[in-house]
Parts: sequence; C-alpha cells; structure tokens
Amino acid sequence: MRDSEAGASRVAGGILLSRVAGFVREATLAFFFGAGPHADVFRTALRGPNLLQNLLGEQALSASFIPVYSRLLEAGRREEAGRFAGAVFGLLLVVAGGLSLAGVLLAEPLVAVFAAGYLRDAAAVEAGTATVDRYPLAVAAVRLIFPMTGFLVLSAWALGVLNSHRRFFLPYVAPVAWNAAIVAGLWLAGSAARGGGADRDGLLIAACVGALVGGALQFAVQLPLVVRLLRGFRLSLSTRVGGVREALKAFAPLAAGRGAVQLSSYLDQLLASFLAAGALAALGWAQVLYLLPVSLFGLSVAAAELPELSRVAAAARAARVEAGLRRVYFFTVPTFVGYLAFGFLVVGGLYRRGSFRLDDNWLVYLVLCGYTLGLLATNSSRLLQNLFYATGDTRRPARIAVERVALSGLAGAGLMLWLDRFSVTAAVGFGGGPRELRLGALGLAAAAGASAWYELVRLLAAARREPAAVRLPASHLGKLLAVAAASTLPALAVWWVVPPLPLVAQAAVVLLVYAVTYLAVTRRLGVAEAARWTRFLRLR
Repeated sequence: MRDSEAGASRVAGGILLSRVAGFVREATLAFFFGAGPHADVFRTALRGPNLLQNLLGEQALSASFIPVYSRLLEAGRREEAGRFAGAVFGLLLVVAGGLSLAGVLLAEPLVAVFAAGYLRDAAAVEAGTATVDRYPLAVAAVRLIFPMTGFLVLSAWALGVLNSHRRFFLPYVAPVAWNAAIVAGLWLAGSAARGGGADRDGLLIAACVGALVGGALQFAVQLPLVVRLLRGFRLSLSTRVGGVREALKAFAPLAAGRGAVQLSSYLDQLLASFLAAGALAALGWAQVLYLLPVSLFGLSVAAAELPELSRVAAAARAARVEAGLRRVYFFTVPTFVGYLAFGFLVVGGLYRRGSFRLDDNWLVYLVLCGYTLGLLATNSSRLLQNLFYATGDTRRPARIAVERVALSGLAGAGLMLWLDRFSVTAAVGFGGGPRELRLGALGLAAAAGASAWYELVRLLAAARREPAAVRLPASHLGKLLAVAAASTLPALAVWWVVPPLPLVAQAAVVLLVYAVTYLAVTRRLGVAEAARWTRFLRLR
C-alpha cells in the first residue's frame, strides 16, 4: 500500500504543478479576453484536439495499455513489453496523424458542427447586435491548433509507459510546458499590442500557435526517460505482437465510453454556442477549478492504483479500492464544501482583473457550484472504474458512462433553456457590466454534476456483484462532511471581519484558515490521513 501512496503523492505533485500552470494560463486568457467572443473561440478550437486526446489517449489508453504492459513487466518479460509498446506507439502514430490532418482539411464543417451557433454571428454583426463573427475566427484557430492532437495522444502513450514503471511525476508535470507555451504566446503578442501591433484576433492566433508548440514540448520532455526505460522497443503496425489484440479488445469499449463522454461535452458546447457570448468561456473557467480536485485527488490515486490492482489477486482489490476512497475523501470533501462556501472569492482572486469583471465572477462561480454537485461522485467513480479495468472488463464502465451522458444531455438541455431566461444581474441582485451574461451555462453544469451521482450508483451496484464487493466508507465520509462544514465558520468570520484586501490576499487568508481548521479538527478526531499529513508538514 505504501508504494501506491507514494505513487499517488508523486502524481498529485505533478498534477498540482501542471494545474498551477493551468491557472496562470486561464488567468492570462481572462485578462486578455474576459468572458467574450474570443475566449469562446479559443475553447472551440481546443475542443477537437481534446476530444481526440480523451478518445485515443488519457483514460482509454491507460486502462487498456497499463494492465497488459504492467503484467509483462511483473512477469520479467521486458523485451516483450517493449515490443508491445512499440506496436501500440506505431498504431497510435498512424491514427492520430491521420486525424490531425483531417482536422486541418475539414476545419470549416467541423466548426459548423461543433459550434453551429456561430453561423448566426454574421447576420448578428450586420444587424448591429454583435461585434464579432466567431465562425471565421474559429476556422482559422482550428487549422492552427488541430495538429496538436498527435502530440497529446503520443504524450498519453508515454504516460502509460512511465506509470507502468512507477515513474509518476514526470508525465503529470509535463503539461506545464503546454500551458507555459500558451502564456508565452499571449504575453508576447500582448507586448506587441501595446506597441500598436496585435488586436484580440492576433492574440487569439498567438494563443493557438502557443498551444501547438506546447503540445510538442509536452511529449518531448517525457521522451528521454521513456527511451531509457524501454527494452526491445521496435516500431511496428502489427496487431500480432503479444498483448496488442488484448489491449485493442479492451480499448474498443473504453473508446466507446469515452466517446459518449465526449459526445456529452460536444452537446454542451453545441448548446452553449447558441447562448449569449461568454457562456462557453464561463464553462471553461469553471471546469479548470472543478477539474483540479478531480485530478489531484481522484485521478492521482486512481493512476497510482491501476498498475497495482493489475498485479494483485482479486481478493485484495476491494480492500485497496476502499483504502483509496478514504484517502480521496480526506481531500475531496473539504474541496466540495469549500467551493460552495468560498468559490466566489476563489474565482475572483484567480480571474478578476483586466476584462474579467464582477458579472463574469458571479457567472463562473455559479457554474462552478453546478459542477461541484458531482465532485464526490466523480472522484469515487474514478477508483471504482479501476476495479473493472484491472480485470480487463471495460464494457460495464463504458455502458454506464453512456447512460450517464444520455441523462446529462437531456437534463442539461432542459435546465439550460429555463435558466437562460435569467440574467446574472437579475439573479444576484447587483452587478451589471458591458455584456449581458445569462445563466444558461449553469443548467449544463448542474446537469453534469447530478448525472455523476447516477454513474456512481450504477458502478457500486456492478461492483457488488464482484467476488470481493466494494462498499463506500459512508461513516468516514459523513464525519469528514461534518468537520468541513464546521470549518467554514471561522473562515467566514475572517472573511467578514478582516479589513478590505486585494482579492488574491483575501482568498489566501480565508482558505488558509479553513484548511488549518479542517486539518486540526480531523487530526483531533483521529483521522489517519490527517495524522499522516500533519507529520509530513512538520517534517517539511
């Protein structure tokens, strides 16, 4: 268990650094674009590469590649493992390269499908009700950014190799290079703009070029270590190499499940493209915050556990999953409560400057609350899925994911249409700004959060039919929820009592009081994770 805890810590460390870089990227985008049309276009341009990255890489590739590769390593068959990795790399290279080229050539119809609402912009600009036609901008941005897809998919392959060798930090810190390239592109173009050069169109193009360069860097920084670890690597396209057909058999339902998730994301984007400008941007900024605890606490433990679950006997798997859930809840619960209580302050501290104003702050906070509803369920599901992936059963999690997506899409469409009748200013009672922002995006986020609980319930029901049934540590979860709720009280008092400070300083002080209170109370109650982290902090 110590190996997995150490691995999870290294994963979390890498993810934390990459997420910090992601916050810098998002703050830079907010500074230059605000919740406006150019921010919408950048989200749209990223959608295609992200879709293919999630479909071909990330969880789908890891869950099909890592179990096979890890078992070969455990059996001492490193030469066979290297040949298997070479065959998977070759197949991914051909598929990802072909799809990247197709994205460049088919940019116009892709934007018309992924963001159909943009097709109305030309008429709106002519009528004087809009200032920017997002469709041609999005086409140009997609053509620049789509080749990034190949690098991101190959980066996911490198992650699978490194995780199987218990090298966790590098693959999860590699996205820092991607974020840094986007930030550098924006600030370089922004410097030119101050000298009378680039306008917001030019800033958008600079961000897209930075994303393409950053994708290449993200793969490149992992490559030297991958090369040192691989033995017997031979690039090929053969499906006869040992383990390839098994991985492909597991990959197909995983890709279908991930495809369903991406379909949900596409539907959200399609629906949001018909909303007022800024809805897509608000969804993106809220997702950055929501995905931080998903990655740090859910994905980090799940990523470290998957190779170990693939190595141990079936009887030990349930105990490992339940222990992992306790570790995940220790961090996820205070984040869940903290986002609901202090999310407005967090969003303001991170983003409210430049073109990002009070109305933007409120909209992103409300959307974040919608996503947060499903935070505990999402992180629990990450670990439960591993129970099936470790045995090669990828069909049940994929089928459940499809059901969740269908539920999210139906509920999201209805909630979006209802909530889009209300403006942010009318909902919160004050604010107002140069753009009229509406609440349709909140409906999409709330539906996604609610549907995550459906997925968790279905996974639990399926897990109970396994030889070693998994149960949620409900009493542990309830204790942590009570402590987190109580810990908000001194933090809220500090928020209201302290003299006015810059938003960043306010957020830092309030969150520090909240975190220290939560850690102190859980340690006093004998929570093992609190005692472990207290010792760690004292050593540091």
